[in-house]
Amino acid sequence: MARPWNVFVEGDNLDVLTTLPAASVDLVYIDPPYNTGNEFAYRDRYGQHDAWVAMMRPRLVAAREVMRGTGAIFVSIDDNEVAHLRLLMDEVFGETGFLAQVVVNLNPKGRQLGGGFATSHEYLLVYARDAARCVLDASSTETVDPRDFPLTAPDGRRYRHLPLRNTNKKFNPTTARTLHFPVYGDPDSGRVATAPFAGGLEVRPVFGDGTPAVWRWSAPRIDERPDDLVCRRVNGRLGERVDVYQRDWLHEGRRKKLPTIWPAAEVGSTDTAVAELKELLGHVFESPKPTGLIRRILHTMPPDAAVLDFFAGSGTTGHAVALANAEDGGTRTCLSVNCAEPTRPGSNAHAAGLATVADITRARLRAVAERVGGGFEEWPVG
Repeated sequence: MARPWNVFVEGDNLDVLTTLPAASVDLVYIDPPYNTGNEFAYRDRYGQHDAWVAMMRPRLVAAREVMRGTGAIFVSIDDNEVAHLRLLMDEVFGETGFLAQVVVNLNPKGRQLGGGFATSHEYLLVYARDAARCVLDASSTETVDPRDFPLTAPDGRRYRHLPLRNTNKKFNPTTARTLHFPVYGDPDSGRVATAPFAGGLEVRPVFGDGTPAVWRWSAPRIDERPDDLVCRRVNGRLGERVDVYQRDWLHEGRRKKLPTIWPAAEVGSTDTAVAELKELLGHVFESPKPTGLIRRILHTMPPDAAVLDFFAGSGTTGHAVALANAEDGGTRTCLSVNCAEPTRPGSNAHAAGLATVADITRARLRAVAERVGGGFEEWPVG
C-alpha cells in the first residue's frame, strides 16, 4: 500500500527528528519562529540572538542527519536573524553547501505599521547536504516567458536568436583554445558549416570590440545541428559584419534558471496564503506561507521527493505537496511536525475549537486529504 501524501506527528520537533531514520529525506522546508525579541526575551539583543541560535542549532544538526546526500534544505527567515542563521547554516552544512539566499516578496505593499522602511520581503536560505551530489534543479517551467521567443518557424515553432559566440570574456582563445576556429556562413541563405562551401564566408568569433572570442559549440556539434544555426548580417560597434546565431527553440517542458528574487505575483503573498487557509478552515492562523512559494520549492526537486517540515505551522507544506502531486502526477510525501503550543485565548483559532497550533496543522491536512486527495495519517512520536 502506498504511503499517504501527508503524515503528521505532534510533538517536540527535536524529539521527533532524533527518531527518524538517517538519510531518509530529500527536501526539508522550515519556517521557524522568527526572533522578534518577545519569545526569546533576554536583557540584551545579543542574548536574544544567542537564545534563538541555541534553539535552532540542534534542530538543524538533526535535520542534516536525516537528509540524503542528494537533498536540500530551504529555511524561511526575516531580517532579524538572517545573518545569524546564515552563519549557523555555514557551520552545520559547510560553506560549500550554500546554494542561494533568495529574497521573497511576500508583502508587496510593505508593512505600514511602525517606523522606518515598509518591509516587503523575507528570505529563503538554501543549502545542500552535499553540494556535489545535490539533485536540486534551480530552474522552472513557470519562469519561461513565450514573449522571449519572438520568431516563428514555418512549422509554427517559436524561437529566438542567440549568438553562437560565447559572450563571456572569461572564455577566449587563451582559456578555451579548442573553441576558437573558423566557420563558414552565407548571410543570404543562412547556411552555416564548418567546411568551406560556395557562397560561404569565413566567420571567426569576435567580441563587439573586435577582439578574438570563442564559440559556445564545438565543431562536431555544429556539424550535427546545422539546422539550428543561421548566418546573418549584423550592425555592430565597428560597422556591419557577418555573424552566426543559434536558433533557440521554445519547447514543451522548457525550463529557465530561477532568479534570486521571487515576486508575490509568481509565488503568492501573505494575503493569498491567509485566503487559502481561510477557504479551508477559516481565519485561524496569522502569517501562513502561500502554497505557491512551497510549490516552487518542490519543483526544484524530483517528483517523488520525501519532504519534511518540522516547524509545520498551519500545514502549508503538506497542502502544497498534495497540490503539486495532483497537478503533475508526482508521488511526493510530506512529514509535518508540530508541537502542542496553545492558541491564544480569544483568537479565531481558539474560538473555532483549535486549542493548539498542532490542532490547526492536523485539521488543515485532513481537509486537504478530503479535498485534494492523497490520504492523511497521524503517527505517534517515536
